[in-house]
Amino acid sequence: MVAHAEAKFPNECCGAMIGRIDDDAKHVTQAVPLENAYEGAQGARYELRPEDLLEADKKARAAGLDLIGIFHSHPDCDAYFSKTDLENSCPWYSFVVLSVKGGKFDHAASFLPNADQTAAEKEDLIWPKF
Repeated sequence: MVAHAEAKFPNECCGAMIGRIDDDAKHVTQAVPLENAYEGAQGARYELRPEDLLEADKKARAAGLDLIGIFHSHPDCDAYFSKTDLENSCPWYSFVVLSVKGGKFDHAASFLPNADQTAAEKEDLIWPKF
């Protein structure tokens, strides 16, 4: 996730998180970089193609894993869940937002939207040390 976010800076990156769900804990074992298909200025927004997300889900299932979430970056700002993020979210996925400042990873946060997509609760995120 970090390498993809830094490589796409100053644009937003995006991708799928594949792993397993154990009770209430989600464990990401693979980050799948996907193309930002947004046709406007990609420094402030991302868009996933449904077929790309479906392909990531198929690969996950073939490996006995699940598509558990989506990640994207926020260039030169903090890792928060914006109004646009919330409006375009899915309540069954976790969303990791990576803050990339000056081209380098700064911090990340994870969010889980509610079923109405009116709020997103911040989730615990255990991030590996670099």
